[in-house]
Amino acid sequence: MNRTFKKQITLTLCALSTVLATSLLAADIYIAPNGSDRNAGSREKPLATLKAARDKVRNMRGTVTVFLRGGTYYLSEPIVFGPEDSRAEGQVVTYKAYPGEKVTVSGAAVVPVKWLEYKGNIKKSVIGGNYVFDQLFIGHKKLHIARYPNFDPAASHFGGYSADVLSPAKIKSWKKPEGAFIHAMHKHEWGDYHYRVTGKSSGTTLALEGGYQNNRQMGMHDKYRFIENLLEELDAPDEWYYDAASRTLYVYAPGDVREVFAPQIRHLFEFRGSAQKPVRNIHIEGFELAHTLRTFMETKEPLLRSDWAIYRGGAVLLDGTENCGIRKCHFKAVGGNGVFFSNYNRGGEVSGCHFEETGASAVCFVGDPAAVRSPSFEYNQSVAYERMDKAPGPKTDNYPAQCKVYDNLMHGLGRVEKQIAGVQISMSMDITVSHNTIYNIPRAGINVSEGTWGGHLIEFNDVFDTVLETGDHGSFNSWGRDRFWHPVRERMDSLAAAHPELILLDAGKTTIIRNNRFRCDHGWDIDLDDGSSNYHIYNNLCLNGGLKLREGFQRVVENNIMVNNSFHPHVWFAQSGDVFRKNIVTKPYAPIRVNEWGKEVDFNLFPDQQALEKARQNGTDAHSLAGDAMFEDAANGNYRVKPGSPALKLGFVNFPMDEFGVVSPELKSQAAKVPLPVAKSAADSKVSSEMAWLGGKLRNVNGLGDRSAYGLPDEQGVVVEAAPENSILARAGMKPGDVIRILNHRDIANVTELMDVFQEINWMGEGEVAFFRNQAMQKLKVSFK
Repeated sequence: MNRTFKKQITLTLCALSTVLATSLLAADIYIAPNGSDRNAGSREKPLATLKAARDKVRNMRGTVTVFLRGGTYYLSEPIVFGPEDSRAEGQVVTYKAYPGEKVTVSGAAVVPVKWLEYKGNIKKSVIGGNYVFDQLFIGHKKLHIARYPNFDPAASHFGGYSADVLSPAKIKSWKKPEGAFIHAMHKHEWGDYHYRVTGKSSGTTLALEGGYQNNRQMGMHDKYRFIENLLEELDAPDEWYYDAASRTLYVYAPGDVREVFAPQIRHLFEFRGSAQKPVRNIHIEGFELAHTLRTFMETKEPLLRSDWAIYRGGAVLLDGTENCGIRKCHFKAVGGNGVFFSNYNRGGEVSGCHFEETGASAVCFVGDPAAVRSPSFEYNQSVAYERMDKAPGPKTDNYPAQCKVYDNLMHGLGRVEKQIAGVQISMSMDITVSHNTIYNIPRAGINVSEGTWGGHLIEFNDVFDTVLETGDHGSFNSWGRDRFWHPVRERMDSLAAAHPELILLDAGKTTIIRNNRFRCDHGWDIDLDDGSSNYHIYNNLCLNGGLKLREGFQRVVENNIMVNNSFHPHVWFAQSGDVFRKNIVTKPYAPIRVNEWGKEVDFNLFPDQQALEKARQNGTDAHSLAGDAMFEDAANGNYRVKPGSPALKLGFVNFPMDEFGVVSPELKSQAAKVPLPVAKSAADSKVSSEMAWLGGKLRNVNGLGDRSAYGLPDEQGVVVEAAPENSILARAGMKPGDVIRILNHRDIANVTELMDVFQEINWMGEGEVAFFRNQAMQKLKVSFK
């Protein structure tokens, strides 16, 4: 008995010593601007740099917190975490701001200046030392590089644009344009292009490099463009120019400041591991992250047959990590992306953060193209069925998965690049995007680039004021140009019909979009574009742009509300398996080239009997009803329906109207409110005009739906609705779905203009027609007899 008692005492003491050892191993480290890396890192004797703290943590076990005292920490190179910095489970290291103190981690250099007079309000300073001058800050204020036209915050694109940027007269006025940049929208407004000026190829022509930032190469927009970094254009307050040859900085009215701030590095933090040796259990919390270089000339890598090219980097780059997180950070005026998850990442988290005035996207998830089976990259590329890898899912695990973006405020994004998103997802799986507020951005709030590999959960987000500088897009946007997809529709139809097993090889897991509030005034609220497949969309409030389903398979859309808009089905496949049921629409459906209406379109509530009867002519909505939805308080954003609403008879179920967007009180207090719409009646809908011509049937392009369906740069033109086999139109080679844009070198906006031009040239017997087919311009000679 005595021996047993001694054994129990011994075991108890061993266990107690283990607990004490573990608690003693857990420690805090301190860093302060006035510290020294020769110090121990205690509260009383703090370190000076993050790098020294990282190195010290490598030799510590247990949970460690590295506190940064208030101040600005300027980095000359990124802080890199490698596999050697990984932490065991339960031994997380957190780098965080000391409670109640503001900590800024900056990628800028503090540049001393001594101003001399130059011309008028412009002053100059010779700069000692080697600095990069890509952006310039005076205090917290970001200045504009000398540009044409001058910056105008009220301008719709780029803060100012002009069609004559490349005019001979302008080019002639610039003595040394080398080093200037031209920024331009895509010709169809599907993103943007950027070019560096390398010189003049002639007295009135610039030599350029770049233009690879968009994966749908069609050239720059004729109007939406500007040029920057030219001394001759330094003519407005808050502009600057740096002459690298003479090391001279010129600033318009700089005041009496003695120093300026110039970003020097692209990344602040880098997590660099691999699937085999990941970086584990490191968190960053509570910092302001600022002053990184713009990366628009590094945006080169094309994504899978989307419009996107990307740069794999950001203020924080995570590549090869497990359970690493970025929390409660303020990304302010970073030059490129905020957070970028590249390749293998598991359990990553971005939460409680505030992103504003970023050069590109807020958060990106992009996997390894080598993990994709039979990938194609450009829109017109495809892999033949005979050569296609027909195994489902990814080839490797080198992609982001099981990561979340939660409770983040994102606004003022895409200040430099326009093919961006609040959250961008490509070649990833099981990404959760929840309770984020996203607004004031040039393209989509949330974008899913392709079906590889689905399983995403998009919920409780508040997304509005999107697609502000681009076109043919939505607050939520997706593509699905996966293995089954082909740019020529007839071939894709044949392939999908003959081999339906291909359809979900990539989008094998269902993506859920639920309980979100979307508003897009320049596109769709929810836009599932080319090939997007395997979605379940329910309990969403769409405030303006409606919901679009272009060609795709296995989409279930139910229990959604579309205010001032409706359902936009475009060019559906036969046997698509699509379902649209128990939704409330407030305008008639807007189908485009839909011959077969999926698995089920029924039990929906229409605004009036006319809209319902129009739908029934397509063989849908046998059990649907028409009438007032009886919203509880639409003027204040409550679209729950009252008892007695006909929607309830159809199986519609109310869902919460007060759970959209960020949840933390601090972010809620800073977030803008969504603009609530004024309800419009169905009678306000456009009525398209039609006409017969050369034996065929034509109609006007009708709104954004046609623009997207036919790949048009705007909402102008005439659609060929029918071209019977023996008609003049068919014999000339015109097909249903062609969109006439030009007749004999005359622009055609509608059927009236077409007839006017035709009457003028009929005597010629033939004319040249320019038209869009398969989203590309083509020309034909058309006989009039």
